[in-house]
Amino acid sequence: MATGDVRYCSRFPYLCLKFTLIVYCTIFWLFGAIVLAVGIYAEVERQKYKTLHGAFLAPAIILILLGVLMFVVSFIGVLASLRDNLCLLKVFMYTLGVCLIVELTGGIVALLFRNQTMDLLNKNIRKGIRNYYDDLDFKNIMDFVQKEFKCCGGAEYMDWELNEYHSCSAPGPLACGVPYTCCITNKTQVMNTMCGYQAMKLNRQAAQQFIHVRGCTNAVIIWFLDNYTIMAGALFGVLFPQFLGVLLSLLYVTRVEDMINECVDVLLDGEATKPEIEFSSVGCCRCYPGEESTA
Repeated sequence: MATGDVRYCSRFPYLCLKFTLIVYCTIFWLFGAIVLAVGIYAEVERQKYKTLHGAFLAPAIILILLGVLMFVVSFIGVLASLRDNLCLLKVFMYTLGVCLIVELTGGIVALLFRNQTMDLLNKNIRKGIRNYYDDLDFKNIMDFVQKEFKCCGGAEYMDWELNEYHSCSAPGPLACGVPYTCCITNKTQVMNTMCGYQAMKLNRQAAQQFIHVRGCTNAVIIWFLDNYTIMAGALFGVLFPQFLGVLLSLLYVTRVEDMINECVDVLLDGEATKPEIEFSSVGCCRCYPGEESTA
């Protein structure tokens, strides 16, 4: 009776793992290329009208960075799985693993220090409000959030005092007012773009009769808490593909290493063939280390 370690999963043949990993990497490689192309196009368009220097909340910059990361990492995975290159396979696996750990850690830290996270978000939103009319990307995002989530400003509607056009000390009709996207409107009525006129001169109780006074940071968080299934689905959609990639690459790395070891053993022993490995004593689904037994 001879015994030896068996590490790889017998129910995942080499070709099956190889094909699955190639398809997985190719899909995300193409998706990364599309994201990168969209980001570059959006940045080119943004540069035509940009008057604000900086990339605060610029969707184009975010898309470009995300596209580059996905394209490069997925390309490494495609090349590694095609060539059975252990070094590149491990780079692909560890990169996905690090990204997954960083995302989980960032989410946990944000939850543990939620007050500091809220303060940071509000601080950045106030920076954007100062340049509301200069940065079209931020303006479009802010208008969408204020309309969809029925909110105004970052922490509250008084944040608009920071904008040079809406400040109560500013000249012009916008002074001491808020953008029309903060207004309470009926879907059937015609939008009055001056509906937020002089809103910041009123107290909160009087202002809430015609504008939304709660801040957008709280409004968005409350919406996610009320729609926890959507939040859970979004988290699953982001984290599960990365976990699947780590799992596939781990199985494939182990399979390739075992095949290399088998070939080395054949060369060293001078055997033409090796006995078939039995998996009667290995763990659940035959994917855990076990003992090879031969009569």
